[in-house]
Amino acid sequence: MGPLNADQGHARRTRRTGFTLVEVLVVLVVLGIGLALVSANLGGGERRELEREAKQLAGALEHAAALAQWRAEALGVSAEGSGYRFWRRADDDRWVAFSSDDVLAARVLPAGMTVRPVTYAGAPVAADAIVPLRPSGRNEPYVLMLASAAGRVVIASDPLNRVGYIFDADATGGPAVAP
Repeated sequence: MGPLNADQGHARRTRRTGFTLVEVLVVLVVLGIGLALVSANLGGGERRELEREAKQLAGALEHAAALAQWRAEALGVSAEGSGYRFWRRADDDRWVAFSSDDVLAARVLPAGMTVRPVTYAGAPVAADAIVPLRPSGRNEPYVLMLASAAGRVVIASDPLNRVGYIFDADATGGPAVAP
């Protein structure tokens, strides 16, 4: 027995061409989000690099203070121009470059970026000074300045070895913003 209706055996097939409005809108939204992410990552690169270096230096300073207590030996940090280095006090009371820890390895900053010590215990310090970190853990507050064309970042510690950083308002042209 065959089909009762002649059209039943042949399903109507229509060919759709093009995209629906919903499909086009979804593609536009995805492209817009992608473009926003790309532009956010490209914009402010120098400032973001300055913040990344400040974060790395602040972390290394906290690590050094904790390591000084753990190892029961005096450590120190020097910051001159294009880089910084950590030191340990040898038995003969000389400062010797610290080399047994990857976090505290000597660091050369990216081109155009500088670092310098500003104060130790509230008093100005020489550019070539080594800021000491005591084995007792009771350190004097100190301030370092990290600078580039994108602005300046003040890196400061308190007596409890907490290290923080903040963008300097005078250099960035706006209010200081804690990251």
